Amino acid sequence: MAFERILTETRGRVGIVTLNRPERLNALTATMDREMREAIDAFNQDPGIGAVVFTGAGRSFCAGADIGGWKRGIDARERGDEQQDRLGVGVENWVQFVLRSKPIIVAINGTSIGAGLTITLPCDVRIASDQARLSMRFVRVGVIPELASTRILTYLVGMGQALELMLSGRIIDAQEAGRIGLVNRVVPHDKLLDAAVETAAEIAFNPTESVRAIKDLAWSNVLEPDLFEVMKREWKEFNAALERPSFKEAVDSFLEKRKPDFHKV
Repeated sequence: MAFERILTETRGRVGIVTLNRPERLNALTATMDREMREAIDAFNQDPGIGAVVFTGAGRSFCAGADIGGWKRGIDARERGDEQQDRLGVGVENWVQFVLRSKPIIVAINGTSIGAGLTITLPCDVRIASDQARLSMRFVRVGVIPELASTRILTYLVGMGQALELMLSGRIIDAQEAGRIGLVNRVVPHDKLLDAAVETAAEIAFNPTESVRAIKDLAWSNVLEPDLFEVMKREWKEFNAALERPSFKEAVDSFLEKRKPDFHKV
């Protein structure tokens, strides 16, 4: 599949999607949004892929929304043109898309600003280059965070840190992002992609159905106030796992003192 604004490759059971507009710091456009979804969805449909790495080309991961698109929106509103509902009623938004996807590991290789940060929040693991810079910049351009980031960010870093980031709009370095839990870890810049692929490969090695169930449970249960409901969901998935060939393979491989192969059973 040929793309205009992204690159794709595979390494074993890992698919890699790279935003490829380095001359504009990978600022998001409608074309880029469509293409990155198409590429990730293609990996989702491929049984040979177990996890996806998401990164950027050049010195930026994603510098946010394309300001030219914002300008066109302002001009349209001033002309009285009807604007599309930002919630995209009837259209799957980015958060919904990511939550139904195979695990996504973000390799934040540089600037990750505004929408370029919020698109990482519903992903499963964030690994940052030691050269990365991150910011919830929305307030500095007169808007507010979107894509459920006011809730997800708070779960990731806590209310105090989230409010400081959102209300100030300041840019933080990778080390601070790691300290507050915004990213899972920080690695040397030249080791970033390898570290992300290694993490993705560890996930992709595991039984596909179990990985899917764990991701679904984590997101369903994070907002569930009733612990009994949490345990009921877990028990349902646990019992389903006991019936899968991957469970038998895990037991057999342990007893036979060998490495399990979950993807040939």
